[in-house]
Amino acid sequence: MNEQINQLKNIEGAIEAILYAAGYPVKYEKIAEVLGLDVRNTKKLIEHMSEEFNKENSKRGISLLTFEDTCQFCTKEQYAPYIREALGIRRGGNLSASSMEVLAIVAYNQPITRSFIDQVRGVDSSYAMNSLIDKGLIEACGRLDAPGRPMLYATTEKFLRVFGLLSLSDLPATETILPPKEKLPMIDDVSEDEDGGVTSAEEQEPIEQLTADIIHDDKE
Repeated sequence: MNEQINQLKNIEGAIEAILYAAGYPVKYEKIAEVLGLDVRNTKKLIEHMSEEFNKENSKRGISLLTFEDTCQFCTKEQYAPYIREALGIRRGGNLSASSMEVLAIVAYNQPITRSFIDQVRGVDSSYAMNSLIDKGLIEACGRLDAPGRPMLYATTEKFLRVFGLLSLSDLPATETILPPKEKLPMIDDVSEDEDGGVTSAEEQEPIEQLTADIIHDDKE
């Protein structure tokens, strides 16, 4: 019995070491391969470890995030000020109001086309969308089966990590404030030129008051 417990602790220690050294999401498949385990049991073990790391009364400075295919260590939000000061990370990674608005539309309606986003906002969203794509928060995920086959966009796994979500089902409940997609006229996608302009305060008011303090992966 003690030997089995020691073996389990050794496996857990190996998983911690892998995730700590990686610093990015690691596939359960890769961890299972390294440890000589099957993927299903590896995922169950990591999910159990995650419960321990993420307890409300835990004094650990890190959380273990588990997703559908990957898992990752990340620091807890309340320790962000200490991390910034210790590592010299400049604050200022917050998303603009217009980017938050676009991100909320994508998150709650995905997969969607850019023309749908433009129609909802009433302004060109090229600049905000390009910014979100550059930050890895949204990505192209296919094409709509319609004339012109416009590109479809959806949120990424990084979006879940940044906002502390395990899945899209964890998004805050919201009242229906957008008309059904079929009620919006389909318009052709316009060019990908950046709008470059600053929208008015009324245009910048986010559809959903999602807030996040994004710390860039790269030190600034």
